[in-house]
Amino acid sequence: MKVIASQIRKGNVVEVNDQLYVVLKAESFFPGKGTPTTQIDMRRLSDGVKTVQRYRTTEQVERAFIETKEHNYLYEDAHGYAFMSNENYEQVTVPADVIGDQAVYLAENMPCQISLYNGVPVAIELPARVVLEVIETEPVTKGQTASSSYKPATLSNGVRTTVPPHIAAGTKVVVMTEDGSYVERSKD
Repeated sequence: MKVIASQIRKGNVVEVNDQLYVVLKAESFFPGKGTPTTQIDMRRLSDGVKTVQRYRTTEQVERAFIETKEHNYLYEDAHGYAFMSNENYEQVTVPADVIGDQAVYLAENMPCQISLYNGVPVAIELPARVVLEVIETEPVTKGQTASSSYKPATLSNGVRTTVPPHIAAGTKVVVMTEDGSYVERSKD
């Protein structure tokens, strides 16, 4: 199925020169003068080679037909990360290089969208936000207001991020799985 380059998103699988690539990052550029372009960072599925392609935003790109199903995360072993299908309870092992940096956000029974091409996992989409506990951060300073100054913090999964000054150790916070950035204090 052909789509315009500006509609390509992270996790999509595209076909270029009879090779399948999973999109790692897609970014559109709209200069004041000249042609708008979309830069796509992608990884070839057959051998894992990473490449960058640049298209005009209106250029047609072949998007491969991928089956996406919801799975729940089970555990990690030497072969990769095990997930179970919610439909038929079959297990799928996703290699570590498919998950990449987002593996630190995986939690038991977390629902994830896994993209399969001919039964082989090619991409994974984690929930956009997760709740984690702040393990270590600088102490709260009395009289400090919630200004634009953020302080470093370590989360329960080992990821380092920045949080507002009023957040103390032991507080649960919501973070984005894409980049680990702080969103808000958890409501529960």
